[in-house]
Amino acid sequence: IDGIDGTLARRFHVAEMLPRWSGNSLDLVVDFTTYVFVPAFALTLSGLLPTLVAAPLGVAIVVVSALYFADEEMKTADNFFRGFPALWNAVALHLFVLKLPPWIAAVVVAALLIMTFVPLRVLHPFRVRRLRKLNIVALGAWSLLGLYALYANLDPGPIVAWCLAALGVYFLSIGLATAQD
Repeated sequence: IDGIDGTLARRFHVAEMLPRWSGNSLDLVVDFTTYVFVPAFALTLSGLLPTLVAAPLGVAIVVVSALYFADEEMKTADNFFRGFPALWNAVALHLFVLKLPPWIAAVVVAALLIMTFVPLRVLHPFRVRRLRKLNIVALGAWSLLGLYALYANLDPGPIVAWCLAALGVYFLSIGLATAQD
């Protein structure tokens, strides 16, 4: 729903009907809860991370993501995200499906935390114009594979798991390969 909630709110004139309530603030709260807090909690308690670092990494995800959400320059002029964009729900899905050794999963989480502050360009598949059709097809494929992984109780088999991982790498790296508009 995140991709269309603003469109629906504008279509049904929610701001005019409920002028006291901020759709932008509500959107940030919902996004933070679903993209950050719930996945951080799940990763902390899942056993996917080493017990010694699970709680500190969970707290780091929440704190670093709060800083990212507060960044007024989180998007570039050409609509890429600047740095890792706090998509911890996607990271959690990948880690649950890939079932990496815990210390490797911890290194992945730590690397993404650091990447939050690195000025990498990370794709926003709907807003970036360059390669938009390809990006939407890739997002559709990722979504179908993700739904299948959920249907398969997060054990979809190695082909689906690694296809999901390859698409995740694509979304994280395509900004490096495209010039700024």
